[in-house]
Amino acid sequence: MNALVTGGAGFIGSHLVEALLARGDRVWVIDDLSTGRFENIAHLEGNPDFNYVIDTILDEQIVGELTSKADVVFHLAAAVGVAYIIENPLKSLETNIRGTEIVLQQANAAKRKVVLFSTSEIYGKADSQPCGETDDRILGSTMIARWGYSSSKAIDEFLGLAYHREKQLPVVIVRCFNTCGPRQTGQYGMVIPRFVKQALLDHPITVYGDGQQTRCFCDVSDVIRGVLALVDEPKANGEVFNIGSDEETTIDALAQRILELTGSRSTIEHIPYEKAYEQGFEDMRRRIPDLTKIRETVGYEPEIGLSALLERVVAHFKK
Repeated sequence: MNALVTGGAGFIGSHLVEALLARGDRVWVIDDLSTGRFENIAHLEGNPDFNYVIDTILDEQIVGELTSKADVVFHLAAAVGVAYIIENPLKSLETNIRGTEIVLQQANAAKRKVVLFSTSEIYGKADSQPCGETDDRILGSTMIARWGYSSSKAIDEFLGLAYHREKQLPVVIVRCFNTCGPRQTGQYGMVIPRFVKQALLDHPITVYGDGQQTRCFCDVSDVIRGVLALVDEPKANGEVFNIGSDEETTIDALAQRILELTGSRSTIEHIPYEKAYEQGFEDMRRRIPDLTKIRETVGYEPEIGLSALLERVVAHFKK
């Protein structure tokens, strides 16, 4: 098929582009390189099925031209990472909301299928675990920038579902839970690459909060495999799917595993959230995806465990 990947020079986007090309698809990428990196896709330049444009998804004309060439639009272009969102709240809201609106408008004009990438941040401070796709969302004050990101991605989902219901546009929404792997940068607050880099440099590993908060980390290759399975499943249209791993770990335990894996002389230091981010910053104690729906729909099962994932990231940083 012909595919447009917005944000295709980003961490997840570049892996998706590689997977699409590997299965014989023709791919166009649009990315403004605000958080993506050209080096993520530079090795693909010689492939005759690969095309790219360095531009913003806020340019309606460019998005329309690229969408008309595609059978499917994978929409990943967005502000990402807690640190980036706190430092760039206005740009984050504009990119996530107006950018998604433009992508959906142009996809609807050409009647092209859309796979909309969302986030586990949708659930906010939800107490019920694991998080199911229809569970209530619990958010904090509008004074906390983090919840602006959660709200902007929720609006993206509302827009996508509205286009499906009113315009019969085929839209599939995937909520990613802590996707990690080679090429991910810790620059915007992603915890595994940040810990690995600190460990390899023998710098203190900085854990925010008390370290007893738990997360589930999923290898990017598992996420891409699940997404491509959903694209080919007609029953996925108009639906929302969690995607990730349900192997849970505390952040303290994660730091300890990385210390052991790298043989680092680093120490583990705990830093208050207010010092790491902003005054009043709020975090959640647990976040675990309920994977029942995607398992039943396409037989998805994460294949790469946390140990193998960490080994892949360490090897990438060493290289």
